[in-house]
Amino acid sequence: MPELTQRILVPKSGVASKLAGLFLWQLDDQSRRLAEDTRGATPEELAWQPAPGMNTIGMLLAHIAAVEVGWVRAAVFEKDRDSGEVLGLTKRQIDMPLAPDGLPPAALAGKTLDYFDGLLSRARDFTRASIANLSDADMDRRFRTPANWEPRGGEFEGTIGWALYHILEHEAGHYGQINLLRHLYGVPARDRASM
Repeated sequence: MPELTQRILVPKSGVASKLAGLFLWQLDDQSRRLAEDTRGATPEELAWQPAPGMNTIGMLLAHIAAVEVGWVRAAVFEKDRDSGEVLGLTKRQIDMPLAPDGLPPAALAGKTLDYFDGLLSRARDFTRASIANLSDADMDRRFRTPANWEPRGGEFEGTIGWALYHILEHEAGHYGQINLLRHLYGVPARDRASM
């Protein structure tokens, strides 16, 4: 008899809100897939840049963690989106987006996959703890970020539920980039020029 594969969305336990539990399940599943697909990446691959101004896998992994922390800080605690307190690494140190001729940031040079796994794990632990006591009604609670927090200027208003959704779709988008970079890294350099 063939093995049964199940894909069932079940709220994570340990949170008061069913909606927050559903987001947490989705975030954890997305992160599990990302972790599976990055196994075996060496420090060289994590730091590889296809061309100046382009992101590295390491930059993207660190950015995913920093953005998660930043939006939870803003949405749940109405603080700035700085990740340094939780991760020991700020978005400035990650240097995204790079200048058109930018090289990978020194703060990430030589870092191993364990280092990036640790950033992602600390970010998720922060999210889990931050939303544990929120109610379903809290998912509709609004927050605003001042103009000086927004790269394009102007204020931003959102809800905690939106922030959790954004963290999920943000990670999913960069997960696709990471898979593409892993593929390109595996193509011999002589063949990359003809792509």
